[in-house]
This record gives sequence, structure tokens and C-alpha cells, in this order.
Amino acid sequence: MSKWVEFIEKESKPKTKVYSVQSKCDSCELGEIKWHPAWRHYCFFPTIEFQTVHSDRCLQEISKFITGLNESHKEIKRANKFAKDIEDGKPFQ
Repeated sequence: MSKWVEFIEKESKPKTKVYSVQSKCDSCELGEIKWHPAWRHYCFFPTIEFQTVHSDRCLQEISKFITGLNESHKEIKRANKFAKDIEDGKPFQ
């Protein structure tokens, strides 16, 4: 749990999710974390409505959350591939 920011799920897509990153002190949205297809990773997209300022600790919390999402996404893809291989009768590797 982060001390400075809150991560709120905004949207659930078939394979990915979108999260709002909000300041805990005033609940304003600092940006979104969503899947970036070109990089095949979750990334932080700062809001363009107003200028935001982030400390190193705030950015570390956002980075930690994104790392967890990316690791979970990879694990789900591996599990789905494994299940499909079993279904298709492919040998274990």
C-alpha cells in the first residue's frame, strides 16, 4: 500500500486493465497506468490537464505498481499458453 498515491481500477478490458493514479492528499488524478501496445508493457501516462510534480518516492511507488502489473500479465500469458499447449496435445517443455 502506497503512502502518497492510490491506484484505482477504472476500466477492465479483455486482456488488460486501466488504473487511475490519484494523490492521497487531495484525490486529484495524476495520470493513468494502462497497457502500451508498442512496448508490450503497462506504462504511466501523466495527466495533460495540468502540470504534475512527483517526488522520487512517489515515482518509486508508481514504478513498483507497474512492475507488479507487468509481472502478473506475463504470468497470465504463460499460464494461458501452457493451458493451450495441453489442450493441443503438445509435449511439456
